[in-house]
Amino acid sequence: MGELVARRLRRMIVDGELQDGDFLPHESTLLEHFGVSRPTLREAVRVLEAEGLIELRRGSRTGARVTVPGPEVVARPAALQLQLGRATLADVYVARSAIEPTAARLLALNSDADHGGLEEALEEVRACIEDAERFAVATARFHLRLVELSGNQTLAMMAGMVHEIILRQTQSSVRTREAEAEGPGGAAHGDPRANYRRAVRAYEKLIELVRASEADEAERFWRRHLEVADELVLAGHQATRVIDVLD
Repeated sequence: MGELVARRLRRMIVDGELQDGDFLPHESTLLEHFGVSRPTLREAVRVLEAEGLIELRRGSRTGARVTVPGPEVVARPAALQLQLGRATLADVYVARSAIEPTAARLLALNSDADHGGLEEALEEVRACIEDAERFAVATARFHLRLVELSGNQTLAMMAGMVHEIILRQTQSSVRTREAEAEGPGGAAHGDPRANYRRAVRAYEKLIELVRASEADEAERFWRRHLEVADELVLAGHQATRVIDVLD
């Protein structure tokens, strides 16, 4: 019975009858509404609390508050599973290459999509081109935003699950290249900002294709871009395990 009550309350949250920040009705009201015992209702509340759908403020008179979780609720256990499964960075980047080109295609096909949101993400990247750390964060965000704006919630959830891993490896890569450029014989390694500028041009081209509704070309272009970018970011680290990146 506790599971049944939890299911009905969960549906009320999903359907918007109970929204983020709302408090559940008083216990006596819920007992009368569902026609169950106090232990059964409390079992249902514990189930929802474990799922992160409500927050119990023990000792407070306000009771249980609805807390609609974000993608991070899924991302954390997903990252743990990748660590336990001894997944490598190569695994993660292959998955990204399966997600993002499809997202680019969907975004180009969706005339109602928020293309401006992708341009805002690009502006953040441009603003950080002289700061390697901030550039790494902004580029990882651009990739995630692309998938979020595609309109496919499943792809967005999958991208969110690997976002932290992608971000950590991107940060590691830019730090390494900055150190190489500043160290002895740095000129031989080239200017890392040349790569940053190439990335910006690729982002600009993608937005151009998306705005023109060139779905096939947007997908092909982004797949080619990821092949080049991933080779650069993953150089020498394809076999690195996810646990070593997140540790």
